[in-house]
Amino acid sequence: MTIEETRRDGRRSTGVVRPDEDQPLGNISSRMREGVGSWLRSPALDFYGLIVIGALLISVGLVMVLSSTAVLNIAKGNSGYAGLLRQGTFAAMGLVLLVVAACLPPGFYRKAAWPLFGIGLALQCLVFVPGLGVAVDGNRNWVSIGGQTLQPSEFLKLALAVWLGALLSTKRPLLHKPGHLLFPLLPGVVLALGLVMAGHDLGTMMIMAMLVASAVWVSGVPRRWFMAAGVAGALGIVAMTVTSANRMARIGNWLHGVCEGDSCYQSDQGLMGLAEGGWWGVGLGESRQKWGRLPAAEDDYIFAIIGEELGLIGTLGVLALFTVLALLMFRMITRIDDHFLQITIAGISAWLLGQAFVNMMVVTGLLPVIGVPLPFISSGGSALLASMTALGVLISFARREPGAPEAISARLGSVRRSISVLPAPRDAASSSRPRRASRAKGTKRAPGSNRPKRARGSKRSTRRTGRSSASSSSSASSSSSRRTR
Repeated sequence: MTIEETRRDGRRSTGVVRPDEDQPLGNISSRMREGVGSWLRSPALDFYGLIVIGALLISVGLVMVLSSTAVLNIAKGNSGYAGLLRQGTFAAMGLVLLVVAACLPPGFYRKAAWPLFGIGLALQCLVFVPGLGVAVDGNRNWVSIGGQTLQPSEFLKLALAVWLGALLSTKRPLLHKPGHLLFPLLPGVVLALGLVMAGHDLGTMMIMAMLVASAVWVSGVPRRWFMAAGVAGALGIVAMTVTSANRMARIGNWLHGVCEGDSCYQSDQGLMGLAEGGWWGVGLGESRQKWGRLPAAEDDYIFAIIGEELGLIGTLGVLALFTVLALLMFRMITRIDDHFLQITIAGISAWLLGQAFVNMMVVTGLLPVIGVPLPFISSGGSALLASMTALGVLISFARREPGAPEAISARLGSVRRSISVLPAPRDAASSSRPRRASRAKGTKRAPGSNRPKRARGSKRSTRRTGRSSASSSSSASSSSSRRTR
């Protein structure tokens, strides 16, 4: 049958894709649009999207930490993989925290908000304990325990986001009243930010202020109070900046481009690394800046190493990953009806995304130098553990979206069914072989005679009827022989 006859045939099945001259493979574009549209409308998109984006960001971080630390570790007489082993150990610990946080229900975080916030404040107070607190570059924001240096403010960010979600969701109907708005919100926020600022870490304090502003905005605080709090916070940051000669020097270098001594050395080397990378980069592991030329190459300025080795395409890829993460969290806020989940997601998103974009803007020269790491990518155990735990909290919330539990269980059920499909056992195959051989030794069928297989019952019935007919024929022959005699 030709194609024209097939077209004229009105009885063809609509479920079968038949080729033609214009579209030999069928309407692929429409099927792809339908598939992508159904995938984007899936209730489980946020759940799987967070897992995929988180895995990609952590993988990029491990690779870049290995690349940026190998040379200096070898120069110190250590293994070139020492940085990867250290960061990989924290990643494994973070994976455990991520899984535990993802398995806990959202109700647990609502109930544990106050204890978590208290633990975060207590950990932050340890930086001021003699013998435990460690000061780095004038910032006292680290704790040394057992030879390991931890930054409690990273965990305080997560505790603050959960606490704000529980507090503001409870007081949401009363937020238009100044008394309920100020207490206990204002004392808790001032205490958390004040402890960080007491260690002279303005960058971390600004990230936490962004977290608070995002949570308060999503909670529905009246705009006049929000604007008043914003103005007061901006004035406080300006006052703390003006009273610090170091911060004023950084801002002056950024505004005027005139640096005294080597005050612009780090930013200049970072921009030089981005410029040397070009479009496609010099190649993974081929950076020149990591040979001791760029300070904090594996920490705050790891984005410059990405730009040098992977080029503009690599930096845009990292930016795209954080953009997709932002879209996923915005989608979660719009789909979830629980105010506690909405406010907590807003706080975590402002922390992770705000810190990521501030870090990238600092490296590219769009902001003065602020010492904040790139989430999931920069070297540092505290930042990675806190970020992965926050990702686990987001995954826990994504599992409770409308329709998500059913979609996830259906997908897991289909995977289990596909895994449970097993081939036939060898014993059955071996036992069926002699039957086929015996059939082959029997009478041969005439060529072209394809007799349909009969059921066992029909075979038995034919055998019985054959026996009865044979017996009847034998009895008839015997009676006829008797008559003949």
